[in-house]
Order: sequence, then C-alpha cells, then structure tokens
Amino acid sequence: MKKFNIRKVLDGLTAVSSPSPSSQLGAKENELIPETLQSEHFQLCKTVRHGFPYQPSSMAFDPVQKILAIGTQNGALRLFGRPGVECYCQHESGAAVIQLQFLINEGALVSALSDDSIHLWNLRQKRPAVLHSLKFSKERITFCHLPFQSKWLYIGTERGNIHLVNVESFTLSGYTIMWNKAIELSSKAHPGPVVHISDNPMDEGKLIIGFESGIVVLWDLKSKRADYRYTYDEAIHSVAWHHEGKQFICSHSDGTLTIWNIKSPAKPAQTITPHGKQPKDGKKPEPCKPILKVEYKTTRAGDPFMIFSGGLSYDTVGRRPCLTVMHGKSTAVLEMDYSIVDFLTLCETPYPNDFQEPYAVVVLLEKDLVVIDLAQNGYPIFENPYPMMIHESPVTCCEYLADCPVDLIPALYSVGSRQKRQGYSKKEWPISGGNWGLGTQSYPEIIITGHADGSVKFWDASAIMLQVLYKLKTAKVFEKVRCKEEKPSTEIVDEDPFAIQLMSWCPESRMLCVAGVSAHVIIYRFSKQEITTEVLLEVRLQYELNDLESPEGGGDQTPGTSPSPQTTAPQTHTSTSSNSSDGIRDNIPCLKVRSSPLKQSSGYQVELVVQLVWVSGEPPQQISSLAINSCYGLVVFGNSNGLAVVDYLQKTVLLNLGIMELYGSNDPYQRQLRSPRKSRQPSGATSEDRCKSPTSVLTLESAETQICHLGVGALPFCVFLSTVLLSVCPPRGSIPQDNRDNSFSRSRSSSVTSIDKEAREAVTSFHFCETYNRKADGGLTSSLWVGTSLGTVLAISLSMPPGGEQRLLQPVIVSPCGTLVRLKGSILRMAFLDSTGSLLPSAFEPWYEPNAPANGEERDKVRKRRPVSVSPSTSQELNENQYAVVCSEKQAKVISLPSQTCVFKHNITETSFVLRADVVQMNAGICLACFCANGHIMTLR
Repeated sequence: MKKFNIRKVLDGLTAVSSPSPSSQLGAKENELIPETLQSEHFQLCKTVRHGFPYQPSSMAFDPVQKILAIGTQNGALRLFGRPGVECYCQHESGAAVIQLQFLINEGALVSALSDDSIHLWNLRQKRPAVLHSLKFSKERITFCHLPFQSKWLYIGTERGNIHLVNVESFTLSGYTIMWNKAIELSSKAHPGPVVHISDNPMDEGKLIIGFESGIVVLWDLKSKRADYRYTYDEAIHSVAWHHEGKQFICSHSDGTLTIWNIKSPAKPAQTITPHGKQPKDGKKPEPCKPILKVEYKTTRAGDPFMIFSGGLSYDTVGRRPCLTVMHGKSTAVLEMDYSIVDFLTLCETPYPNDFQEPYAVVVLLEKDLVVIDLAQNGYPIFENPYPMMIHESPVTCCEYLADCPVDLIPALYSVGSRQKRQGYSKKEWPISGGNWGLGTQSYPEIIITGHADGSVKFWDASAIMLQVLYKLKTAKVFEKVRCKEEKPSTEIVDEDPFAIQLMSWCPESRMLCVAGVSAHVIIYRFSKQEITTEVLLEVRLQYELNDLESPEGGGDQTPGTSPSPQTTAPQTHTSTSSNSSDGIRDNIPCLKVRSSPLKQSSGYQVELVVQLVWVSGEPPQQISSLAINSCYGLVVFGNSNGLAVVDYLQKTVLLNLGIMELYGSNDPYQRQLRSPRKSRQPSGATSEDRCKSPTSVLTLESAETQICHLGVGALPFCVFLSTVLLSVCPPRGSIPQDNRDNSFSRSRSSSVTSIDKEAREAVTSFHFCETYNRKADGGLTSSLWVGTSLGTVLAISLSMPPGGEQRLLQPVIVSPCGTLVRLKGSILRMAFLDSTGSLLPSAFEPWYEPNAPANGEERDKVRKRRPVSVSPSTSQELNENQYAVVCSEKQAKVISLPSQTCVFKHNITETSFVLRADVVQMNAGICLACFCANGHIMTLR
C-alpha cells in the first residue's frame, strides 16, 4: 500500500502574502480567534484496514478456536473470527506469505515467507506480534507441515531436503532428511522440490514426503530410512491421507487422481481422471489441466468426500475456475468468479485419525472468500458477514460521516435486516472464533459507497470491522436496459448506465440524493413503512429556444430571474421518447423511468427523479456537482453547461442558468457564441450509447468520442412515476470547435495541472448557508454558494416562504448575486465560521415518518415540525462578521463577510493539485484537511 506523507502546515492560512490594508485587517481579526491546534496534534496512525486482502497467497484455519488466517503477497496477515472479530498484521520484510500453519488451540501461528524465513506469531496478546524468526540462507522453502499437538515443524526445501524446527525454541534440529537418502536408487535424477509433507494419521512416526517429479516416500523417523517408495510418471501437486492411515491420494499435473495402498508401492490401487473423456477402446483418458490440490475427508455415515481444484478438460475453453466435490456417485462442479488461490475443508474434529465429518469448504479466491455448505443439497454458500466485497461492484464514489445522529445506525440496520437474501445456506457462519473488539471511538461513524451497478451501500464504521447496514438499488427506478448488438472487439466497453457519480446526504433528515453517469438525479426519502407507487401519465414540458441559432441572439430573460412555465405553452406527451423529423434525437433522457407500479420496501424510497435530456441531437453533459438541503427543501446540481435548482417539495424547477448568465454583465471571460452543433451520432443508435460508467475501460477512439460530446445540454425535471420533464435554458455561449477536447474532466495524476487551461467552465461545488451575499447586506440571508472549475465563487440568494402549509404553496424566490471571490484552480470546498472561529453547519429539518397515517400521532408531528437552524453565537445574533473558507485545487482563502475582504491566503501546492478537501473539527479547533494527487495529506489551521 502506498504510504502517505503528512505535511503539517501550521501557519498556512495565517501567512499574509503582502502588507496591504486587507492583510492588516486580517491580522487584527486573527487576534480575535484563538489558535488551539498545534503541530503535535497531527499525526498519521493506522487504526484499521477494511476490504479484501490484496493479492492473497495462502490460508490456514484453527478448527478448535475457529479462526481463519489469510496471508498475502506483500507480507500481510489478516485474522478473521466471528463477525466483528478481525485483525491485521504485517511482516516487516514485506515478502509474500507462501504458507501458514496454526498451532491448533494454542493461540500461535507459523508463517513461511518467500524470502525463506519462518516466523512464530503470538496471537494471545492484544496486538499479535512475532515471537521468533528463523531464516534459511542456502535452501529455498517450498512446504511446511506442523502435526497436530506436535512440537516439531517440518520444512521442505527446493533441493528436496527436509529440516526439523523445534517450535518452542524455534531452533533447527540436527535431524535432516536428505533427498538422496529418501529416494536412494528409485530414481537416477533429482526428484525435484518437496511439494508435500504429512504424518500418518495412525502413526506420527511415519512421514509421507511428496516430490514434484512424481515420487512419494514413506519415511520412518525412528529408523531414519524409507519404508516404501511410490513412483508415478506425472508430476505431483498435493497429497492427502485417508483417516485410517492405510491409503493416501495424490493429485497430478495431467488431471488425474491416484489412490495408493501404503503397502502396495508398485502401482496405484485406483487411477481417476474426474473430468477426462473416457475412450471406448480402453485407452488412457485424454489429459486434463492439473489438479492443484486435493483433500480426502471421511464420514461415519456414508461415502468419503474428495474435493479438489483444477483438473478440467482442455476442451472447456473459457470456463471459469472450478472446485469439484466428489461424494459417492455424485460429482458437483462449483464455478467460481475468480481464480482459486487455496481451499480448506472444515471438519468436526481436529484429530486426523478420526472420521473427519466435513461440513464446509473455505475457498480463497483472488478477490473473494467463499464458504460452501457441504451438509445441504446443492452445496449453497454461506452469506459472508465480513466487509470483504466492498468492490463487489466497483466503488465509484464514497462519503464518510463521523458523529452522526445516534438513532441513525439502528434505523438503517432495522430496514437493512429486512432485505431478503435468498440462495444462501441457512446455517450460521462457521468461522466463529474470537471475541468482539471494543472500538476506541465514542461516536458513531458511517461510510456510504456508490457503485458502478447503481447500488448505494451504507456501512457502520464505528467498530473495528465494517458492517453493511443497508443496500439501495437505484436501477429499480428505471426500465431494464436492453442488450445491444455486439460491437467489434476494439470498441467493447463495460457499460454501467446506472453508475453512481455523486452523493449528497443529510443525516438529520435522512434525505439522500444521488447523481448517476446517465445524467440523472434521484432524491430519496427515508420511511419505515412499505408503499407502492402507482403509474400515472408522463407529462413533458419543453421550452422552445429560438435564440441559439444566431450568435447575436440575446434572449429576454435577465440573470437573476427563474424560468417560469407560463413563458411558453407546454406540450404534453404520453410517450417517453421523441425524435424530430430529420432524425436528430431530442427531448429524451438516457434512461427510461419505470412505467409499472413499483413496490418500495421500508428504507429509502424514491421522492423524485430528475433527468437531463438530449437537445438538438446532442447528449446531456454529466453532472459534476450536487447538493441537497432539507431545511430549504432544495436540490441543486450542475455540469459544464450550468446549474439547476429544484424544489423537491413543490416539485418545480426554480432556477436553470448557464454559467455566463450567473456572472451577468460581470463575466470576466470572453466566450464565443455558436449555434448548436448537429449530432454526429448515427440515427440508429440508442440513447444508452452515451451512458458509460466512470469505471468503463475505453479505447482511444471511444474515449475521444466521449470527450467531444460537448453539445448543448438541458436540465429536465421528472417526478417519479408521474414524470415531468422540464427542459431548461442551455448556455448562450460555448467554446470553439477546436477546443472541445478540453471539456471538464480531470486526470488524477500529479503531473496534470490543466485546470488553468480549461476552456469550458463547469460547476464543481455547492454550499447552502445563512450568510451575507453582498457587501451592503445588513443581515443574514438564506444563500447558495456556487464554485466553478475556473476558481470562481458566486452567490445565489434564496427567499424562503414561511414554514408549514405555506411552504408548499408559496414559491421560493431565487436570484443570483454575482461573483464573490476568485481562486486559482477548481473550487472544491466552501465552509463558514462565525466571528469566534466556530464552524457553522447548514440548517436541517429533523426526520419524520413521511408515510404516517393521516389521523395518527406521527401525522400531527409532521404538521408541527419546524426546520432546525443551527443556533448562531451571540455575535451572530448581533450580525457581526462571518468568515468564509474557500479551498480550490491550488489555493485556500479566508474571506471576511460582509466586507468580502481576503484576510488569509495560502498556496497549497504548485506541482500537484488537491483531490479532496474539507473543513473539519479537530478537538477544540478547526482545520482544513487536503488530500493531494501526489499522495500527501496536508492540514492547515
């Protein structure tokens, strides 16, 4: 894992660039705000690691303590017990873990690494640590074996020798089994590395040794000689004993299994090619792929289990990796999603000389951990309680919330536990060892992940282990996307039309808003009751824009006014798509909202769907910024064309303006006007052609095509299942044809600093607040601050009607106020402080049950509810100063309000750019935390 460097910038925001009147004012104001954060308050410490072990390489299980250990190729160890029990350890060398062996029921673990070292871990202390280490210098370790309740560890090497290590003192014994003594004259050539060592279940003094070349030796430890030698003409990959100690089974490189009687070394008692075609003329079966590992487990009541990985026929081209379970006359081939790294059979007893009674198989895959129930018909898998599959569908965005409302996690868990999970084993998770760890944090934490398949997951991050609380599938809102005709291999891409790009969440009101890759926004409201949404007619209102054909066309609407449906006559349609007569796509979204009734379970239920539509044959631009405020009942989103403000309570569009119209007459940039381009899209293409996920793998041609889609976009509006699309004003100015490749997109590389070269300005951030929008303001105003990709911050004034019923009847007045401040680089984050330096969070509305009975007690509470405004300090009640903290990709500024003077400025980075930033509470102080593209985390106070 890449290491992050912490840069502690103590005086970053307090450094004044030049002695100016504004800087002198800043110095005086700075004296009023005590600095409580110091350098020693910041340090980087690793607390917990979530997700699947990266590049797993080995696995072991303690059948008594029921603890699972997984080793990785970078020297990491992950220990798993019952849900909530998890531990991460790391070998200092970072070498790959090639094998793990538990000292069963002793709280210890032996690890063998690719650098030919072995380590003894003590697992009984609070943080596991290495007690002893031993390194081989002349021989390479290939296999280890530690018998149950034995103090001797057997180490096989690449030279074919076996060394004994005392696990108590962790020292080498003088006893060594040399390869030439083991094989003697049975082979004239070197037998190859040791690939297997195990003791006879009935006699621990008898050791079976498997060499890669195909030779197996039964060694007598007391007499120091070989009792029997077994030779087969195919390489050996693994060996397993029958519990009675009279037979063993070998897996070979040609896909065969050979069963040997220990006293009949001449030939195998039985040879099986499980997946090989059996010729009718009695010839040898066709060779198959190697069987990499086999286990032989017996049952008291029936036939034994033979479980192995690999061995498929070479004819099965393209078949996924498989685990085969042979039980009696039945053979089950279980396909896996990823390559099999290792597997273990879990048995009722740890004693190798008793009937094993297998009940489950743990399969370690490259990117997953699967546990199969052997006791149920069909071998169903157990539902994995570990947070391993964070990327079950690739994560496309992520949000983190600390110190959330105390009732939020129980509410999410309550609705999440009701979600049906079918097809899993009905038994409890078999890896059940260890005790619950107590988290060091005293506050609840939630992580929200948006995924490429359109799903949103809520995770409880309060404890050591993540726990999935609730899963939301946004794709249910839309009709299923039909499969398109196969494209040439050079143009194949992974299509994720529902992929989540942005999320905005109000934890107090539990309102959730997500924006997807298909230029759609969905607003969800939380409810504990199920509802079914009925189907209504779709209504579409389209504004005719006639001023775009000519660069000289000005338009009548002035900046600061919101478009009104009364300006033109609405057109009503009952279909969900519309094409103009010349074949140009127009007035249709990328996705189609469901037309059938949708049963919405308890949890997050759709309140509103907003989709951008094609205009003049050009697809909508993807959404670049999103914000929701429950106190105002507003959602705002923007892209490279402009922004739209939507009242989700009244289900109306309040404002839809291009960037240039937000500036008004004070636009500092020269923008060339142009007519809308005609679509280069073939007339037979579908609307889904444009809907690609940010995780899609694009060829150069397809990527260039996607970048060039800079056409006029419209921001429509649709109510869920009563769909209302309002196409609104696209920008009146755009960029020259040659600069279309400079559309708003960010390459996350420290060498790319093209933000100053952006020819197209996009909306990148929003912040709802109660603040001063103009220098002459005498009081606080409900506001929306807007940040752009060219470093400009603009303000929009919000005039809110009274609460209660009047809020649903009277309109919200929205008016732009012009430019406030400019920074270098794209605006990432805005926050507000009072005159004492305390952080001012946005106002919110408390959660209420939206589906409460009409005459019930809950409904009365709804009628009486009031938005919660964050109580201002005494100085705020007197309308004293505020401070706005604005952070861009390059700079951070603190602005005094209402004077709008810059009191502090800091250049964060010159060689890289900030990926993400936030103003956070640290102990008793406030700091700006920045994560840069070069891997640095910077904190500024």
